[in-house]
Amino acid sequence: MKLYNTLTKKLEDFIPYNEDFVTMYTCGPTVYNYAHIGNLRTYISEDLLEKTLIYLGYNVKRCMNITDVGHLVSDGDSGEDKMSVASKRENKSIYDIAKFYTDAFFMDLEKLNIKKPEIISKATDNIDVYIKIISKLIDEDYAYISNGNVYFDTSKFPNYFELSNRNLDEQIVGVRDDVDLDDAKRNVNDFGLWFTNSKFMNQDMKWDSPWGVGYPGWHIECSGISINNLGEYLDIHCGAVDAIFPHHTNEIAQSEAFLGHKWCKYWVHMEFLNNKDGKMSKSKGNFLTLKSLEDDGFSPLIFRFMCLNSHYRSQMVFSYDILNHNKEIYNKLKRRVLNIKNDGEFNEYIFNAYNNKFMDCLANDLNSSNALSIIYEVLKDKNINGSTKKIIIESFDKVLSLDLFKEDIDNNIDKEFIEKKILERKEAKEAKDYIKADQIRDELLKLGVYLIDTKDGCKYEIR
Repeated sequence: MKLYNTLTKKLEDFIPYNEDFVTMYTCGPTVYNYAHIGNLRTYISEDLLEKTLIYLGYNVKRCMNITDVGHLVSDGDSGEDKMSVASKRENKSIYDIAKFYTDAFFMDLEKLNIKKPEIISKATDNIDVYIKIISKLIDEDYAYISNGNVYFDTSKFPNYFELSNRNLDEQIVGVRDDVDLDDAKRNVNDFGLWFTNSKFMNQDMKWDSPWGVGYPGWHIECSGISINNLGEYLDIHCGAVDAIFPHHTNEIAQSEAFLGHKWCKYWVHMEFLNNKDGKMSKSKGNFLTLKSLEDDGFSPLIFRFMCLNSHYRSQMVFSYDILNHNKEIYNKLKRRVLNIKNDGEFNEYIFNAYNNKFMDCLANDLNSSNALSIIYEVLKDKNINGSTKKIIIESFDKVLSLDLFKEDIDNNIDKEFIEKKILERKEAKEAKDYIKADQIRDELLKLGVYLIDTKDGCKYEIR
């Protein structure tokens, strides 16, 4: 297995801390609104990674956080409290907002055949963990108290810019647009670990701490949940590319300062799904949800198929034309797979040959597009009987999770295909080849197309 490691900026052999056991942490959603399809592309890629590791024989323990406390959206005391904004917008309590959008998120994952992480931990359930980490950081002089708040001192962590490949001079000259110039901070890149003195003074979500009543900074959440659930040595940390700096950069600093040793070996980042206006953003309102696609007649698995046809480290541009093109390809693929006949005995030698090709694609930094192409090779290979083809593709679909053998299909089947089959059936009946006529009827039935013979000819319904 080879993975591109953002930390080293190169493709590396994947060697976990423990030979056959992999720990994996994936940043979860902030549950103040629906996940948009750009978010969901990241979760599809992470799902592909976990299932690939399992397929290659690893045992995987994966943890995901749920950010249900939304006070800080930058490194300073700036921005909006997204949870409070949602609470006012919908006239619900913050806890009701968090539950509603958490449930909606996992419903989206289920529709996309994304495996639910083994461990799911809410930010609000780990306050004692954050306090423990922050206390040690203060004791070790990595953190300081200023104006009632606790900050991490980035000047004490020499490799602070290693992940992002930035440097301090760039930060000072540019004065980052994602940082609030908080006068209480010693350095421009220092970040909040705990806030007791904030512009958000009247929050519903506050907790007691050694530094007063307040709430945690954004970055401490993921470090705390990961270390608490996966231990001191993490194999893989995933997320979208916009989390590289400052979020994941800050995670590394506080985690390794707390632990006293290297923490995560591999940082795997997923590229954006853009629309014609650029990156999708909930704050800008230019985003689509999975339900938006469903309302427009696209099944969630067509979107998954579209994402798998692109490499996770390549930016994608979304358009309905592209999605519709993938819909046609996906439907045609399903038709071909569903029409495979159970004939002949299973050939293990052929299975292993194709399975090795499939695994080689995925083991090469998750080349899902090439992995999909192996299915077409199997379908076209005239030297493979139907029974073996089915077993090969069923095995591949454990990773791809496209429901290729599920006897349903998008209802918008192209009419040209149906009418061609109806004509073929008519010609077969006229030639008294009733076996072929019945086979065509059964083929269409599998696709949800019901034929109705009338005195005016054959009609059909899609159910």
